[in-house]
Amino acid sequence: MKILKRLLSIVLIFMGILFIAVVVILFTDTLGTKYLETEKSEIADNKSFLIVNANIIPMSEDTTLNNKMVYIKDGIITAIDDIITVSDIEVVNAKGAYLMPGLIDMHVHLWDRYELGLYLSNGVTAIRNVWGMPMHLRIKSAINNNEILAPSFYTSGPKLTGPEFIGDDNLNLSNPKEGMQKVISYKERGYDFIKTYYGLPEDIFAAIIKQASISNMDIIAHVSQKVPYSYHFNPQILSIEHAEDIVQRALNYQLDTLSLNQIVTDFRNSPHTSFCPTLMAFYNIYNMLIDEDILSSEDVELMNPSIQLMDSKSQFERWQTSKQEDATTVDRIKNQHDFHLLIIQKLNAAGVNIICGTDAGIGVTIPGASIHQELAFYKEAGLTNYEVLKTATLNASKVHKMMNNMGSIEIGKVANLLLLEDNPLTDLSALKQPQIVFINGQKLERDTLNYFEKKARNRSNLIATILRYIENLILENSTITE
Repeated sequence: MKILKRLLSIVLIFMGILFIAVVVILFTDTLGTKYLETEKSEIADNKSFLIVNANIIPMSEDTTLNNKMVYIKDGIITAIDDIITVSDIEVVNAKGAYLMPGLIDMHVHLWDRYELGLYLSNGVTAIRNVWGMPMHLRIKSAINNNEILAPSFYTSGPKLTGPEFIGDDNLNLSNPKEGMQKVISYKERGYDFIKTYYGLPEDIFAAIIKQASISNMDIIAHVSQKVPYSYHFNPQILSIEHAEDIVQRALNYQLDTLSLNQIVTDFRNSPHTSFCPTLMAFYNIYNMLIDEDILSSEDVELMNPSIQLMDSKSQFERWQTSKQEDATTVDRIKNQHDFHLLIIQKLNAAGVNIICGTDAGIGVTIPGASIHQELAFYKEAGLTNYEVLKTATLNASKVHKMMNNMGSIEIGKVANLLLLEDNPLTDLSALKQPQIVFINGQKLERDTLNYFEKKARNRSNLIATILRYIENLILENSTITE
């Protein structure tokens, strides 16, 4: 009897711990971020405005429309004209400032709701999360139900790879059937895209592509070394990620301009394929090599605490060790980054649809702020300011049908807008610190945006993030079908 009581006690303790963990997972999604909840703010009460005296950068063409009015009704751009007469509506006097579409970051890793405010603060009004977990479905639901102030949000499912274990952050698939079942499951659960990853063999990859077509799910591809680079130009794959993978996979680590020309031709002959460079994430390797104090910088304080503790620190130590063991490391990384700029220049000249993505949320790549350096690199690669801005607006909106309603200032488009003091067609730095951000028609002024950044700095949600990550491991590994 004593043994049974002891076993019962252990079971009850375990169940209690499990219950507490579930409660923490579910409720710490919102811990500390009440300031983003629309019910706490008068901002959500109004999605209709008349903007007057605005210089419009429509992004549908390379021009500025001077001294215009824009009528936003229930979050949608309803009219654009010299004079618009509307009664009983709040008027926003732009006073000659520049109105342009909000920025879109097409490659992020979101770890908590604090980061949603960081993106808004930097003028990013839509994000594509490419490392999906159950917490992202809850965030997506809250955003779509207008419960929180946030960028328009789209997310892939978990990263799909093959049988070879390359980290617990990936979902290992052992056969094609599992791959097809995962695509079906992610569609049913509400994920927007499929993310294929490094290590995916051809038989499983082919099954995923087939089911994605049947399930009408777009694929975002981190290049797999198990298939040729050219395999990723399949029509179901709408974007290929990372400039470094052109060097490290397609060119076998050779900075070979002649071989690069063939890759550029392949992209040009695959008009459905967009390219997302994520230059900032790779360049941050260089930053970690040359700045031994980078982990204590004010910028890195804006990273999620669990990422700071585990990923930022481990990446920094890895590259510092590499520098000590090989004196050529710094030059090698910088030379590859410079070659990435050549890749962008050639792809743009070939008419490839380049879309802005930062890989923010891992290493020391800061959510929100990193997009400004990413865009500056495209300028350095030789793109005009208009071409640079297109990568984070119109180009990005073309990739997925569900995002076609943004990216330009046109009648019928969603009112994701930035009001800027200066003209970014002249100076890209004008994108920093927008005066006003409109997100689905909701007006966020600079004081509010600064508050979002203040709340995100030095946040203390380490345990909450770890628990949500454990939730993902348990749920995803338990749902692989036999």
